[in-house]
Amino acid sequence: MEIFYSLDADAALSNLITLGVAYLLALPIGWNREREERSAGLRTFPLVAIASCGFVMMAIQVIGAESEQQSRIMEGLMTGIGFIGGGAILKQGDRATGTATAASLWATGAIGAAVGYGQLDIAVILSLVTVLTLILMTPLRKVVHDGTELDQDKV
Repeated sequence: MEIFYSLDADAALSNLITLGVAYLLALPIGWNREREERSAGLRTFPLVAIASCGFVMMAIQVIGAESEQQSRIMEGLMTGIGFIGGGAILKQGDRATGTATAASLWATGAIGAAVGYGQLDIAVILSLVTVLTLILMTPLRKVVHDGTELDQDKV
């Protein structure tokens, strides 16, 4: 019961807002992946962002923002999210699918970590660039693949 006596309502509200920002910045990425019917989507991306943000926030509280141990937190996050992203990649013959989803998961982890470290500008830029890449490059990717298939048919 001692834990409830140390609860700071202001800190809890601040933490809730920080986690909410991470969630909101990841939501458009998840929306895109869900709309494209990919293996990870609307639930996964915000969860990766808030988990990354939460780990960073806890590390700051436990070991301090200036600790050299923060590099281990980042290393663990990068590895763990890479592992999750690896699960989104499927190999079919000589082709691999899901690499954009995996890369988006990795970027989403970076978004959450940036929010957790208070680097909102980096988090917003990462979110915008990721969403714009997914949206704007999809038609270009189709043009490239259609052109490549036509070239192979001519050979």
